[in-house]
Amino acid sequence: MAQYERVRAQTMRLTEALSAEDTMLQSMPDASPAKWHLAHTTWFFETFLLQPYLTGYQPYNEAYQYLFNSYYETVGERHPRPQRGLLSRPSLEEVMDYRKHVDSAMIRLLASSGADIEAAVTIGLHHEMQHQELLQTDIKHALSLNPYALEPDTNSVESSPGSVSTESPEFVHFKGGLSFIGTDAESSFAYDCEQPRHQVFVPEFSLCERLVTNAEWLEFMADDGYKRPTLWLADGWATVQQEGWQAPLYWHREGEQWLTITDRKRVPLDLNAPVCHISYYEADAFARWRGCRLPTEFEWEHAAQSVESGGNFLEQKHSLPQPVPDETQGLKQMFGDAWEWTQSPFIPYPGFKTPEGALAEYNGKFMANQWVLRGGSCATAEQQIRSTYRNFFYAHQRWQFTSLRLAK
Repeated sequence: MAQYERVRAQTMRLTEALSAEDTMLQSMPDASPAKWHLAHTTWFFETFLLQPYLTGYQPYNEAYQYLFNSYYETVGERHPRPQRGLLSRPSLEEVMDYRKHVDSAMIRLLASSGADIEAAVTIGLHHEMQHQELLQTDIKHALSLNPYALEPDTNSVESSPGSVSTESPEFVHFKGGLSFIGTDAESSFAYDCEQPRHQVFVPEFSLCERLVTNAEWLEFMADDGYKRPTLWLADGWATVQQEGWQAPLYWHREGEQWLTITDRKRVPLDLNAPVCHISYYEADAFARWRGCRLPTEFEWEHAAQSVESGGNFLEQKHSLPQPVPDETQGLKQMFGDAWEWTQSPFIPYPGFKTPEGALAEYNGKFMANQWVLRGGSCATAEQQIRSTYRNFFYAHQRWQFTSLRLAK
């Protein structure tokens, strides 16, 4: 019960500074309004826990069953995703009342039920933590399109050329061999796509000790990285031309200085911090420019098994990835700061079986045409992170905190 209350309260803290108008914004079909996130995560508990397990429970509002379903075809019809920003009703106040109603009912259910609902509650909480990350990135994208929403950060320390680290990063070598990938552990939570645990032969490889920095990305740009088709996959080059990309998302140049944005402010680019908000295409092109490549997800997991899972997560309240601490040795930033693109497609592991029931639609149905990312970001709840966690996005998407680590 305490964990349920903690996770639900964390979602509310992320929306405290938003106006009712802010929570309605939907800046693109890939994103959702903050108000919808607040309602959808509530709908999840109502649909998959309260209705089947709490005796006598009736839906708070039958219309919400349609409005706040995301992609669960077996549960019923749903409002079109690109039109979520048109939902002026229910109001934010009504959505908050909905959350309070469901929370009250969930507390009663948790107090009266046992192990039979434990698995569903756990996935519901991890589902909400995923939406906490999406809520942050979606509102950041929406506010970035509103010039009055972003104020200059007068307290930021500007990164000067003299403060930029000039040391070349080291590569950590791994002998390779058979490695266990994924998990079957019942003692801790994992999504269906992380299972089953299986062995993979990982050839000898090396990983860069840290993520690529903003300073290194500026070198790529200065060498016409966005203008050289030989560096790019064909689909990536077509996307660059179509979208007019010349820098990572949210970068803006004023005179000789590059700026980026936090969740609310325009700030000078920290040249020692990891680059983020880049697509798979950009990550792949940069790696090729450096004479390297992206790691496979199996190489990444093999290396991560020897690293502590601490890092810069949602709980640290940094709104951007942070530079590597000077005292850190070995592999750095494996967890937190920014998601790391891998060259692995998001496909099922050998022996994968779709779970039974409505929650079978959670991950398996998306195992096509997307790429695996690993490690989490500064917007990820720390409880979500483990070495087996597989995130996935399309190659062109970059509104999430996405970065890269070089391999060779």
